[in-house]
Amino acid sequence: MALKLMPLLGLTYMVAYIDRQNVSYAKLQMVSDLGLSEAAYGLGAALFFIGYFLFEVPSNLIMEKVGAPRWFARIMLSWGIVTILLGFTNSPTMFYILRFLLGAAEAGFFPGVLYALTLWFPQAHRARAIGSFMLASAVANAVGAAIGGMLLDLDGAAGLRGWQWVFLATGIPALLLVPVLLAKLPVGPAKASWLSDEQKNWLTGVLDAERAAAPPSKHENPLRALTDPRVLMLCAAYVGFPLAAYGLSYWLPTIVKGFGVSNTVNGFLNVIPWTLVGLALFYVPRHAAKFHDQRWHIAGPALIAALFLLLSVIVPGAPLQFAMLCIAAPAIFAGQPVFWSLPPRFLTGASAAAGFAAINSVGNLGGFVAQTVVPRIRDSTGSDLTPMLFLSACLVVAAVAVLFVERRLPRPV
Repeated sequence: MALKLMPLLGLTYMVAYIDRQNVSYAKLQMVSDLGLSEAAYGLGAALFFIGYFLFEVPSNLIMEKVGAPRWFARIMLSWGIVTILLGFTNSPTMFYILRFLLGAAEAGFFPGVLYALTLWFPQAHRARAIGSFMLASAVANAVGAAIGGMLLDLDGAAGLRGWQWVFLATGIPALLLVPVLLAKLPVGPAKASWLSDEQKNWLTGVLDAERAAAPPSKHENPLRALTDPRVLMLCAAYVGFPLAAYGLSYWLPTIVKGFGVSNTVNGFLNVIPWTLVGLALFYVPRHAAKFHDQRWHIAGPALIAALFLLLSVIVPGAPLQFAMLCIAAPAIFAGQPVFWSLPPRFLTGASAAAGFAAINSVGNLGGFVAQTVVPRIRDSTGSDLTPMLFLSACLVVAAVAVLFVERRLPRPV
């Protein structure tokens, strides 16, 4: 199942993540072209998360009804079109509208995959499957970093600015993957031609046994899951993780640019931390699978990340500062696959679809905060590194919240 599903889902997420993060490179030219301050550009970039928040739960509930292949294909088609249109932005207002629409278009993909994986993978394998899927975000940041700088250096080719090439070149792959998704992604295990009847029966038996051993809360209306106190606590606990992740990924190219390197060198230097993120996403969920109590595999990396973000401000010299960020980046992401194994401990079916979407949409408001507050901190202090103090504090709060919430969930079977 992992060999059949994860490459396609990972490739789709990689394209989505590049489309989401390309503004961090386009910003290096787009700010001056559109006459925006850092804070105003950050607001435009952050409007993505408002569209994402508003449409996340409805999108996931529709996906649960119509099936992953058709709904994921719709998501990819719409976000590819909007990304290409961003390449023709000619005013701040147009930029704001298109970023909001991009969030609305992509809403439901990440939590939709999380929900779909609960239909395929037993609890013992789920964090590893999620980690494999999230590896695509690290690959996306590494690939996006490498090509983002080179695309900026195409400035003037075919009469287009470099930032326009960034959006055009990253939007087209989403459109190309639409027919691939429709043709290759099964609706569920029962429709997978590459599973034998014996394998399907085994999987059904294991998943049914897990649900019977840990009966979830009953939500006759899946939207009732949104008022479940445990869902609300997980929403609050998760905010710090995307806040730190987006704050760092949004601001890292600007920090490296301040070291006095070219756009292309900037892009390739940014490959380093995202390669380390990929290694962390591969290793930490596999290490966590050896333990019944996995909460420190979520909170521990967050605290490590907080420490090294703090050190990135304290240590002298650009090389040491960059080294600290290269340790903080993988630590921010490392515990997230294990975090996403928490909701299925008490949610299944449409309630799980709604719960995943709610936690992810509220949590990703941290991205809105990161892309509005971080530039404002920079504008007020004049330092590219001072915002790291804010991200560090948010991660400490997230780690403490995870330890508090996890103790109030049913024990894993």
